[in-house]
Amino acid sequence: MSKQYFYTGSYRVILMLILFGICFHYTADAQDIQVGARLDKSSIPIGDQTVLHLTARIPAKSVIAFPELKDSIGKIKIVKSIKPDTVLDKNNPASETITHNYTITSFDTGVYVIPELEFQTKAGNFKTGTVTLQVKAVLVDTTKAFYDIKQPFAVNYNFWDWLKDHWKLVLGILVGILLIIVIIYYLKNRPEAIIIKKAVPALPVDVIAINKLQELRDKKLWLQNEVKLHYIELTDILREYLEKRYHISTQEQTTAEIFEGLKNKDMPADARNKLKQLLSLADLVKFAKERPSSNENEQNIENAIEFITITREEVKLIDSKEEGTA
Repeated sequence: MSKQYFYTGSYRVILMLILFGICFHYTADAQDIQVGARLDKSSIPIGDQTVLHLTARIPAKSVIAFPELKDSIGKIKIVKSIKPDTVLDKNNPASETITHNYTITSFDTGVYVIPELEFQTKAGNFKTGTVTLQVKAVLVDTTKAFYDIKQPFAVNYNFWDWLKDHWKLVLGILVGILLIIVIIYYLKNRPEAIIIKKAVPALPVDVIAINKLQELRDKKLWLQNEVKLHYIELTDILREYLEKRYHISTQEQTTAEIFEGLKNKDMPADARNKLKQLLSLADLVKFAKERPSSNENEQNIENAIEFITITREEVKLIDSKEEGTA
């Protein structure tokens, strides 16, 4: 029993020593930490500027959180935050001083008090004292006469002075001119290259339009929350087809203006109705935030392909025998 009592007592003593060491460590750190706030000038004319210095003297490599100052402190405006500065104590290398500087001003006269600012550390929170800033009005001496604005002084600045200041620009221009002359000379005297291009038959407008519609269908933009973009591309394809097929202007035209241009064109009634439904639905999606279902989006691609198939221009093939006879 005596050994057990001895061990228990020893544990208690060690635990008390550890707790005492921690408390002493934080107390020692707290005593080593000093914070403060001061102004370069405690009194300024209205609109003038001064610098607010926030300093913290702490043990080297300790962590401290400075107060966050944003755009203003009441009617005192923070113009800019200057880069923090850290200085080691020459007499005590284990201590360092960190300074945050803020350029401040005010556009209202009066006496303003910067309240206590709180710093946060592991050893506790520390506050600065208050700082007072007096903003004075600018006095105007009305007893003195007004004077005319002085005219600018004439400066003797000749061409050689200008050339010294802009010689890089002049050199660049001369090099550019020389380079242009060389390129022109080369283009005029270069040997002509014979380029033989194989003629590629142009695709009919309906084939081009149907190919583009099939590419648009494969992209499935509506599954990517791009329903509006889907109908913009769909109507662009239809507008391009109508313009080439019926020779009407469709760019920057409303749906009503497009149908006005198609009024005298030869087009089946069912194709005209199908086109009107497509363009009207596209207008609702683009301007009224209509949200068709996925099935409707796919079906509208098929409707557009069907419209082009119905209205495509028939190509008359000339029989070779008839051509020889003619």
